[in-house]
Order: sequence, then C-alpha cells, then structure tokens
Amino acid sequence: MEWTAAYFREKGIPSARLDAEVLLADALEVDRVQLYLDLERPLLSSERDRYRELVKRRALREPTALITGIKEFWSIPFRIVPGVLIPRPETETLVEAVVNEVGTVSSPDILEIGTGSGAVAVAVATELRLASIIATDIDFRALQTAAFNAQETGVSASVRFLASDLFGAVKPGTRFDVICSNPPYIASDVIPTLEPEIVNFEPMSALDGGPEGLDIIRRLASEARDYLKERGALILEIGDRQESSVREIFAAIGIFRDITVARDLAGKVRVVKGKR
Repeated sequence: MEWTAAYFREKGIPSARLDAEVLLADALEVDRVQLYLDLERPLLSSERDRYRELVKRRALREPTALITGIKEFWSIPFRIVPGVLIPRPETETLVEAVVNEVGTVSSPDILEIGTGSGAVAVAVATELRLASIIATDIDFRALQTAAFNAQETGVSASVRFLASDLFGAVKPGTRFDVICSNPPYIASDVIPTLEPEIVNFEPMSALDGGPEGLDIIRRLASEARDYLKERGALILEIGDRQESSVREIFAAIGIFRDITVARDLAGKVRVVKGKR
C-alpha cells in the first residue's frame, strides 16, 4: 500500500494514498477499515496479482470509481459504469438545496433533468420519502444505471426514470415544486485542459456546455417556466465563476424572483436557485 501510494504520487495522482487503499480493499474484497486491522498479514500471490492489475489501470489515469465500479455519494454506494458521469462530492450541495427547498412540503413533486447515475434523485428520495420524483436522461446506459441504483437503495417506488432530452418527454401541463439539474456547464475549449480522468473517461455530453458553458443552462431556465408550480424553484449546479452569468440568465427569463446561491464545502458558489 505504501509503495503504491508513492508510485501514484510519481504519476501525478493527487489522491494517491486514498486510491491505494481503495484499490487494495477492492482487490481483497474487504472494506478499508479491515486493511488496517490486517495490516501485518502477508498477501497471497493471487491477491498481489489482482492488486497489480488495478494499480496498472489507475496509473493510466482511469478513475478509481470506474475500476471498482462503485462511487460513494451522500453516504450511498452507487454503481458506476463507463459512459455515465461519476458523481462528485460538490454535487451534494445540489441535493442539500433541493431537500431544504421542499423540506416542509408534505409530498413534493420533483423533476431532475440529466440524472446520470441517479445520484441526485436517489439521494433526495432517501431524505424525502414521500416525494414523487421524475428523473430524466437522454442516455439509455445512464437510465439503466440509475434504475439499478434506485432499486439497490430501496427508493424505486419514489423515483420514475424517463428517457428524455431535457423536458421533451415530460407530459405537458405537469408541474413541479422543484426542477433540478447538474447540467453540462464546462466551456468547450476548457475541456481538453482538464485531468486525464475527465478527458479520457467521462462522457462529453455530460460536461460540454458550449462556448461559454451556458448553453444547457439557458435552455433549462427558459423551458422551466412551463413546468414549475407557482413558487416552484429551479435549482441548478453551476461551474466556478459562472454565478453572475447565471443570475443574468435567470433574471432575463422574467419569471424568477429570490435568485439565491449556495456554496460547496470549498466555499465556491456551486448552486443557483430561482423561485417562480
């Protein structure tokens, strides 16, 4: 484990020690706590071989979540597959904003656009057991993965998954207390400069937000008016330094008041909310 952490640091992997532990735990089919309980136990040759293969993949900058097939989000283990966006810790800010917005509503109606692995919809459903949630995605692999995660977490009765390009397949006239999304918001010319884990392994359709990173955000803000209840809220995750632009987009639509933001644990503005 020590050798692997040092090797990963040489490769420029920032989470070197954590990744060494997670991969060894996966190779041994134990949790990370067990590693330290068995710290002096020699590994079998078959275990070393298994670990070595995982280390090779991570050294090539394949994300740890894709190697293990699991990513924890909101203290829930989510299945992760190639071609589906890996949930990030900062997106928990979006979950918090949604839960806080409708925490006093007895049976809120919630729509998530672009559910990916289902992380946001499933996390919200665990907190709001009486919520009725529709979660959409344009990608069939994402919908399959999200449905599996909802089933494993025990919230399938609360979340319905729908193949849709934004609002395209949502029944006209349906109204929601909250519409939320972690949309593509990275500017197209920035994407090639990102870490290899992102550029080489993440789906570009979930990242590329056009020249300014705002294309999908504009569409969501414009089209949400037809699907929000009175005093309903549109809640979006945004990128670094996009706050002022997104505030302007919300304001220009003409239906949003009380435009507010929420910061992630790093202190960055991560979520913008506008109430109808």
